[in-house]
Amino acid sequence: MSTTKYDVAIIGGGPGGYVAAIRAAQLGKKPVVIEKDRPGGVCLNWGCIPTKSLLKNAELIFTLQHAEDFGISCDNLSFDISKAVDRSRKAAETLAGGVEFLLKKNNVKIVKGHGRLKSASVVEVTDAEGQASEIHAESVVVSTGSRTKAIPVIPVDGSRIIDSTDAMQLREIPTSMTIIGGGAIGVEFAYFFAAYGTKVTIVEMLPHLLPLEDEEISEQLEKSFAKLGISIMTGARVEKAEAGSGGTTVAISRDNKTETIYSDITLMAVGRDPNSEDIGLEELGVETDRGFIKVNDGYATNVPGVYAIGDVVGAPLLAHVASAEGVNLMERLAGHETNPIDYGNIPSCTYCQPQVASVGLTEKAAAEQGEIKVFKMPYRSSGKAVAVGHVEGMVKLIADAKYGEILGAHIIGYDATELIAELCTARTLETTAAEIRQTIHAHPTLSELVMEAAAGIDGEAIHI
Repeated sequence: MSTTKYDVAIIGGGPGGYVAAIRAAQLGKKPVVIEKDRPGGVCLNWGCIPTKSLLKNAELIFTLQHAEDFGISCDNLSFDISKAVDRSRKAAETLAGGVEFLLKKNNVKIVKGHGRLKSASVVEVTDAEGQASEIHAESVVVSTGSRTKAIPVIPVDGSRIIDSTDAMQLREIPTSMTIIGGGAIGVEFAYFFAAYGTKVTIVEMLPHLLPLEDEEISEQLEKSFAKLGISIMTGARVEKAEAGSGGTTVAISRDNKTETIYSDITLMAVGRDPNSEDIGLEELGVETDRGFIKVNDGYATNVPGVYAIGDVVGAPLLAHVASAEGVNLMERLAGHETNPIDYGNIPSCTYCQPQVASVGLTEKAAAEQGEIKVFKMPYRSSGKAVAVGHVEGMVKLIADAKYGEILGAHIIGYDATELIAELCTARTLETTAAEIRQTIHAHPTLSELVMEAAAGIDGEAIHI
């Protein structure tokens, strides 16, 4: 058995692992990434990137269906979902190749295979042919990510009852689809398949779609989806899902009544489970909670020398969080003074149309903590929004009543996922609403909505 020694061995090459490796190399460390598939993880290969490619197709379809609003006539429109899937796969493959290039450029070694902890400083790697080798390192980082949650009453078979990975590879448009779960994954696929003419029904156990978002924003999204013909069943618990030769049946209960939904395909879009099995955690005594690895503020486990980052340590299960944790950990291991990540300032983004993006406290949560001011700036007040034909939505800001500090920001509308970055920066710098208002924003831009919403906190908004 061959052995090689490194400063840091990282099990998993997703957005946490590969970013950590590159940062380690920048800091003069000798890192190695152990990955059985292509670098980039689920996010790049089977999640964030290919789904955004598919959602662009959906956006174009809805735009073309309203082309006459722009003085453009389109006859005999046809849509080939197979080509959309091919484009999404190409996007993922291109970026995976880019990550491989970045790792090589930074002299990061990639070892293909399944990594398993043998001790706090030794990882055994088994390749596709069953050949084993050992990697020795001063520190080991577990960054193995997560997968679609397994629920016994919803048996995913990859054909009729599918998960998100299956959904992004469908090459025939289903006539009807039931989506179990109204979180980000569920609503994004609902938007995508609705664009291709699928009759979509979303089943969500909690009272609203995107239940972690500000309630007013969720309600606005529900109205928008209803206009697209998407059926929404909230407050509904799935009792059982079954697949047959002709389609699926989903039995639900709500308001003390039972109902059955029939559709061609059912998409399971509820939650994620950590990839923490069969990597040596139990044998080494690494503590877990429902499969998620327990770590302290510095991402150290209870076993000295073993660390964990990303989805495998628990919520928020977001690619940008995993990357930030990877950078933070490598800087700590290099002896740098590093501030802890502010988990109260993590942006949440959903990429359907209208897009949804938020950071900080919801109005309800902020009100429970003290006196607040709230202002909502509608998209229809923006010259840019009117010009480009996207007037649906709002920018909602929540500020501390005394000092004007931004406590929460919630956006629903076109390019919301881009606009939220300004407000994340503002919160990092403890910027007040007045200071945002005093910052000149270019005209005409959607970013003016943020400036006007900030002005509205103190009753000084102009264009409303």
